[in-house]
Amino acid sequence: MFIGISGIIGAGKTTLTTQLAEHFGCRAYFEPVVENAYLADFYQDMKRWGAMMQLYLLAKRFEQHQQLVWCGEGAVQDRTIYEDTIFARMLRDAGLIDERDYATYISHFNIMKRFLVYPDVILYLRVEPERAMQRIAKRGRSMEQGITLEYLERLADGYEQYASEMNRWTRVLTLDWNAYGSTAEVARLVTDEISENLQFLRDLKRV
Repeated sequence: MFIGISGIIGAGKTTLTTQLAEHFGCRAYFEPVVENAYLADFYQDMKRWGAMMQLYLLAKRFEQHQQLVWCGEGAVQDRTIYEDTIFARMLRDAGLIDERDYATYISHFNIMKRFLVYPDVILYLRVEPERAMQRIAKRGRSMEQGITLEYLERLADGYEQYASEMNRWTRVLTLDWNAYGSTAEVARLVTDEISENLQFLRDLKRV
């Protein structure tokens, strides 16, 4: 079973990833934040580092995606490779990545996509940008202090489009995550969703 956890910055993806992995007894895969060689520079100068930041993340997420698929175990992933395109498009639209670099990024993504296996189900944690801002402030990561409400609002719009598009390729469960929900209830929804759609079933072990 391969579960992807999606949502804007501050949605609560990491917490739910940890809890669901424990519930199902499978591995959790997290975002490459600590080891990200570009993140601090990116937040200091987005225009200079935007394209390289996105290419770096694309490569790291592809590597992680292949690892979790080929390990032969169940997995819960904190943010999927497919969501990276939301951030790249936003940077392009804001003039922080030029068209040539964006085209190169999309070309790399389209090639990689041929070798990917879609998650059995994606959990889209829908959170109001204002609530996400509160959570970002509470966790106090210095590199995130420059994130604005406007940025999160645009990101939320991108995620709505993403959730709609991904429904063409796999199952997307949209959860209201303005208040954290029950892990057991989410696990039940995931189990029911995959069981009712056998074309996405690979190796689900009921808990």
